[in-house]
Amino acid sequence: MKRVLLGLVSLLAVVGLLATGVVAGLLGSSGSNRALAMPCLPTLGQGNGSGSPLGPEALDQQQLTVAAAIVRVGQERQLPPRAWQVALQAGMTESRLRNLDHGDRDSLGIFQMRPSQGWGSIVQLQDVGYEINAFYGGADFPPGNAGLLDVPGWEQLRPGDAAQAVERSAFPDRYHAWEALAAALVGQLGGVANPSGCTPLSGPFGDVPPPPEGVVGAAVTFALAQLGKPYVWGATGPNTFDCSGLMLRAYEAAGMQLPRVSRQQFNAGAKLPIANAAAGDLLFWAYDPSDPRTIHHVAMYLGGGQIVEAQQAGVPVHTRTVRFDEGELVQVAVRPGV
Repeated sequence: MKRVLLGLVSLLAVVGLLATGVVAGLLGSSGSNRALAMPCLPTLGQGNGSGSPLGPEALDQQQLTVAAAIVRVGQERQLPPRAWQVALQAGMTESRLRNLDHGDRDSLGIFQMRPSQGWGSIVQLQDVGYEINAFYGGADFPPGNAGLLDVPGWEQLRPGDAAQAVERSAFPDRYHAWEALAAALVGQLGGVANPSGCTPLSGPFGDVPPPPEGVVGAAVTFALAQLGKPYVWGATGPNTFDCSGLMLRAYEAAGMQLPRVSRQQFNAGAKLPIANAAAGDLLFWAYDPSDPRTIHHVAMYLGGGQIVEAQQAGVPVHTRTVRFDEGELVQVAVRPGV
């Protein structure tokens, strides 16, 4: 009970700030008019998709040559480093940065583009310069399909999502696995200190604004009212819950709809480092914390190092202390509705 009271004290302090507009003043902007710069987050996808670290030193000369060409063409076209990163992630995913002469059906080259889908001829799709320009797209180099520059708002997307917008893969999440490697290549080959072009977070809540007024208080109040109820996998209340079911109903009570499962909830709001988490933010656990595809648990942060969660069978809904360095904790929190 003492831990619950401490969490409530932290929560009330935060909700009080939200209600008086102090947080909005600290941030200097609201959710509706804030700049769309990407925040600097702990990098996800620091491996090859299986949790094994992989850096530029693991690439062979052929791969590095292709990577250098992607950066060089981006520089020549005066594209921002974020575009290079997107292309590197796409190339690493599709071909491991190799100019392949084969692929699924008639797919070819670095980005596995298909002549039958209007990306160019077989000869063109074996030409490294053509392929890279086709991926970047834009008015000066219109391929048969939309390249990166033709995707509305691509600069605001996570690099892997921007790559997917061009590639339109049946496996959209796989591009994220190469985020850290691509950023390292941009820094190493392009001499860029901040390859993502992100905005450093500052202040107690970073540059991510709070949710709409009243949402946090309602969501947390609902979640705490479920203390002691049994955990049942797949349950969404009212008498039993699983982890994501509790989050779903808590935010539903606050007038906000979340996706059903934890992996989907990870993409249901603004992302920020867990060190900047505030009451109402969602924390996630994954078998491989660098790979969001392996997320298996979600909880609600209460402030003051406390969370409320529906953890597992045999353990009722409860609050507990969370350590930001505990095993499997993803180092990114999500602020729903922002």
